Order: sequence, then C-alpha cells, then structure tokens
Amino acid sequence: MDNNLHSPARRLIELRIEHADLDSLIDRAAGEQPLDDLMLRRLKKRRLALRDQIAQLENRLEPPEPA
Repeated sequence: MDNNLHSPARRLIELRIEHADLDSLIDRAAGEQPLDDLMLRRLKKRRLALRDQIAQLENRLEPPEPA
C-alpha cells in the first residue's frame, strides 16, 4: 500500500492539483491592487515548471502510440 503513496500516477494527480491551485492564486493576485509583479512572476514560473513536470510524467505513464 505504501507503494501507492509514491506511485507516478499519484504524483501526477498531486502535480495537477498544485497547478490548479497556482492558477487560482495567480488569477486572484492579478485582480488585486497594488499588484506585486515579482510575486506574480514567481508564481507563473512555478506554474510553468509544474506544467513541464506534468507533461514529462504523462509521457512516461502514457507513451505515444506508434504511427
């Protein structure tokens, strides 16, 4: 059962949740005044890194179909 806690599929779910949380946080931060540009840039950079990790993990879990 402990293997399930560290499985790639579970990690993918965690990354997707974190990415969605960052989306929500960025949307809220963009609507606030005064806008903290540095914080917003850091959040967007983290969101992009998460998206890259998600894509890599998806490719490992679901290899492309042969042509």
